Amino acid sequence: MPSITDRQNEIRDEFAFFEDWQEKYAHIIELGRELPKMDPGYKDEAHKVKGCQSQVWLHADLTGEGTLALQAESDALIVQGLIAILLRIYQGQPPEDVLKTDLTFLEDVGLLSHLSMNRTNGLNSMIKTIRANAAAFAAQK
Repeated sequence: MPSITDRQNEIRDEFAFFEDWQEKYAHIIELGRELPKMDPGYKDEAHKVKGCQSQVWLHADLTGEGTLALQAESDALIVQGLIAILLRIYQGQPPEDVLKTDLTFLEDVGLLSHLSMNRTNGLNSMIKTIRANAAAFAAQK
């Protein structure tokens, strides 16, 4: 299985293909459209990500192999795409790897400088929520 670092490198390479931010935004939206719908039972207050301007729900489980199984969804297209990217990075990773690996691709592909402040805050809230789940799972081991 590719590591978090390997997956970040894949995303860097993918975004390098696009020439401008309009193409990158279109790609992010397309990724969001391709993201499988989450179980509707998890679209409740307990799974809502705090700090997002849009509605975002996230559910995390630990598989029998000791890796993260994530589901997430948003009511906003661009946020749905950001979720798809985060799930690509973190899905199937051991909680310890989630906690010890920094997300360097965000700056490298220009996401942090091209998203609005509200979207950046929401993205950080999603990452914080995933990492909090990973910490809880790591503590159970």
